Amino acid sequence: METDELHETVAPAEVSDLENIPETAATGLAILAERLDRVAALCERLKQDKRFLREQNRTLQAECAALREQNEQSRSRIEAMIVRLKGLEQAS
Repeated sequence: METDELHETVAPAEVSDLENIPETAATGLAILAERLDRVAALCERLKQDKRFLREQNRTLQAECAALREQNEQSRSRIEAMIVRLKGLEQAS
């Protein structure tokens, strides 16, 4: 469930509603509200981290593909040099 959806489905508490609650319950609600705020902030940070890691993963995959291609080109050139060297060796 998205954070925005969670906020939309929960009705906001009115200040007058909180005034009628005993102090221990109000304190408990305040603590719970603080914890919920921290959880929401953590969720947002995790979403940002996830976006960053996905982008980093895409970048690394592209870099890996480029390095594989470069490796394949190098291997082909080396194989071609070996064939030429063997040809020169046999010609001598």
